[in-house]
Amino acid sequence: MRRRDLITLIGGTVAWPLAVHAQQRPMPTVGFLRSTSREDSTRLITAFQQGLKLGGYIEGENVAIEYRWADNQVNRQPALVEDLVNRHVDVIVANQASAAAFLAANKTIPFVFVIGGDPIKLGYVSNLSRPGGNITGLTFLEETVVSKHFQIIHDLVPKAAVIAILNHSATSGAELVLQDVQNAARALGVQLEIANVGNEDRDLETAFASLAQKNIRALVVPGGAFLLSHRSQIVALAARNSIPAIYADREYVAAGGLLSYGPIQTEAYRGAGIYVSKILKVLNRQSCQSTSQQNSSSYLI
Repeated sequence: MRRRDLITLIGGTVAWPLAVHAQQRPMPTVGFLRSTSREDSTRLITAFQQGLKLGGYIEGENVAIEYRWADNQVNRQPALVEDLVNRHVDVIVANQASAAAFLAANKTIPFVFVIGGDPIKLGYVSNLSRPGGNITGLTFLEETVVSKHFQIIHDLVPKAAVIAILNHSATSGAELVLQDVQNAARALGVQLEIANVGNEDRDLETAFASLAQKNIRALVVPGGAFLLSHRSQIVALAARNSIPAIYADREYVAAGGLLSYGPIQTEAYRGAGIYVSKILKVLNRQSCQSTSQQNSSSYLI
């Protein structure tokens, strides 16, 4: 299976409530929200813009994009979501760490998520083929991938009796991933060491110091925006402490990491751009129908 095949598309575009978007602006606006920094998301922005272009939308020409960045500060996300909602953007795109904040605040603006977790288990949708409501998106289904990580690192370091995993506990759905990780470790007959990290750079230093002290010789670094945004630091710490590691994203390897296995995030964001372009076309069609109906009523009067 190709790594990009691990990306799962959730449902399709739907007929969003007409009343919400009856007065469509001449140039639609997309809210693009990520929990990390803009600098860390450049490649994803480019891929998203490419997806929009494939759907006929070019930023600055026939679509505007409002970018918002939480810079790995969880407490900033509700305010960023509120700002986009108050600006009456037509569609919002967000990663997993930002999705929960949006869904808690709004049930009407069309929402496209790009996440690593299972959207059903996370409570985002009730059905993959027909998500319903105002939500659709793409998922990496990380729980499935992380089990493969354990198999690969176990084959690479067969004498490792303990396999560790970095766990950013603040990531939405982290506990679901750990459940699958525990099953994977049990199936391989190895012990599991969970290295928890918080939201500070020094937390990674502390976690690796503990792994080195325990003489851990195999490590899994799962997906997640926080960990990925600290990939250079994580790769350097793994090398400094001589810990072979497998990573969920190819960007770690580009930063000098040993190996990776997982979906290609840029492909997911390109897909999100295509999804958004389809939604914008639906909203535009609904707006035209609404305008036509209003004009017809004027004639009758």
